Amino acid sequence: MSAPTLPRKRNRDFPAREGVGDRERRAAEVMRRLLEHYPETRTALDWKTPFELLIATILSAQCTDVRVNKVTPALFRRFPDAAAMAKATLEQLEELVRTTGFFRSKAKSLLGTATIIMRDFGGAVPQTMPELLTLQGVARKTANCVLGTAFGIKVGVVVDTHVGRIARRMGFSREMDPVKIERDLMKAFEQDLWVKVSHSLIDHGRATCTARTARCAGCLLNDLCPQKV
Repeated sequence: MSAPTLPRKRNRDFPAREGVGDRERRAAEVMRRLLEHYPETRTALDWKTPFELLIATILSAQCTDVRVNKVTPALFRRFPDAAAMAKATLEQLEELVRTTGFFRSKAKSLLGTATIIMRDFGGAVPQTMPELLTLQGVARKTANCVLGTAFGIKVGVVVDTHVGRIARRMGFSREMDPVKIERDLMKAFEQDLWVKVSHSLIDHGRATCTARTARCAGCLLNDLCPQKV
């Protein structure tokens, strides 16, 4: 059963019209408050190498980070890098990632990704968006996560369900498509903050601006948000 649609009303403290410059200034203030409130914001996935982050992010599709973090220690002990994982069988990978959901397709993605990394990139995780998108099971969300978090390369914004929901509630995007939401966020926020935009909005989406019961009354962004639940 899907979550109920909650009624929304206009925030009376919010301006009726907002220009591009006003939106950029509001975005800057949003980030200032978020980073003050979540100073240690980072991905919730456990990883030590770019390859581990890549694999963990692939597994996180339609699965919680908590569950992924329970699965990856055994997975990485058995297959710590692309060279080892490329030699795995589908059955071995399926058994190790079974509890993350859609385990058959995820196992195929892991094996395919490891094989491509060995074949095309000398065993190293590539560091450009076009190259990462050649890997099996990798779309912009995963590629942005790896580039920004593992390599510090800011070419986009990770858009998951939390980021998309808050972007719409905060009036930074009207889109439902993650790629279009990403473009809107890239226009609103400074590039140096793109990685932290994702992490901090995810933190805020989990803690306060939740899908079912957004806690608007106690939200640190209340006066900057055009909508209230």
